[in-house]
Amino acid sequence: MTTALLPVRRLLRRGPAVVLAVALVLSAGACGKAKQAEKTQKGGTGASVEQGFKIGLLLPESKTARYERFDKPFFEARVAQLCPKCQVLYGNAQQQTNIQQQQAEAMFTNGIDVLVLDSVDTKAAASIVSSAKAKGIPVIAYDRLAEGPISGYVSFDNETVGRLQGTSLVEALKRGGDPKRGPIIMINGSPTDPNAAEYKRGAHSVLDGQVVIGREYDTPDWSNDKAQQETEQAITALGGPGRVIGAYVANDGMAGGAIAALKAAGFNPVPPVTGQDAELAAVQRIVVGDQYMTVFKPYLPEANAAAEMAIAAATGEKIPANTTKNNGTVTVPATILTPIPVTKDNVATTVAQPPYYTVAEICTPDFAAACKAAGIG
Repeated sequence: MTTALLPVRRLLRRGPAVVLAVALVLSAGACGKAKQAEKTQKGGTGASVEQGFKIGLLLPESKTARYERFDKPFFEARVAQLCPKCQVLYGNAQQQTNIQQQQAEAMFTNGIDVLVLDSVDTKAAASIVSSAKAKGIPVIAYDRLAEGPISGYVSFDNETVGRLQGTSLVEALKRGGDPKRGPIIMINGSPTDPNAAEYKRGAHSVLDGQVVIGREYDTPDWSNDKAQQETEQAITALGGPGRVIGAYVANDGMAGGAIAALKAAGFNPVPPVTGQDAELAAVQRIVVGDQYMTVFKPYLPEANAAAEMAIAAATGEKIPANTTKNNGTVTVPATILTPIPVTKDNVATTVAQPPYYTVAEICTPDFAAACKAAGIG
């Protein structure tokens, strides 16, 4: 039997020194419980910047160039600035829900204090979020709004992204005459990504009534190959080469597939095609005129905000945010950033700037003449 559990009379017979020792033990235990309760209420895990802790970062795939080139290194750099002793554990799920689940469980086992999650499938990610919650680990939803009891969210205004794409496409079509003179193709993103639904909703708010949507697809896994196949099917269904006057495409990878299909079908020049993510290949296609526009989402402030939120959540500080967001389960602090449309006219002042692309990267020999004509470099 431990001393703390002895009856009071027996303790008194042992003298005041023992009683004082027991009182100190009980007091320390009560104080520890109070501090733990305070941490739980604040949402922290007891981690401190001074001692450092482990941060998990889970990104969804590598088909989209942004994640490995920008999001990961920017996030790691900001963590290193704010918490030099912190360690970032990283996983990329390669678009596989089960892999992301396994990566999360491995990070939990490894003792992370907070998880930053860009989910492959936001509904499936609810199990990751719930598991983290049960372990007292806060989750910051990154770029995509995961379901479940998250602690914070950072992304861009996704409906604005869709509106920017739709507005740019309508403006481009009007330069060629009546925007209803022929059909357009609509290639939306993955049905398991809630961002895709918001892009789609924003685009429809502009396109509906302004253009003729000949064929529309929701593209699983944001697959470039499937987008190319969908475009081929649409071209055939809508009357063959020359009939389609434009394409709303939700991101740059799929835009590359759609443009390949249009070129293979004999479209010359390629009609206006939208995109998103400002991938290097897309920027080069814009410079030479194969793609009309992209939407640039500055990844540096997004990754910085995620790092700041994660550190605050782990240490029990107030999570920095500029608004709130409800994911169907909870309303949480959110940082929502503003996207930027990019066409040939503003490549030089948007994406051809540090810390993104250099002029040398964009204007390789194959694109040098087009860059010069566009005033880039």
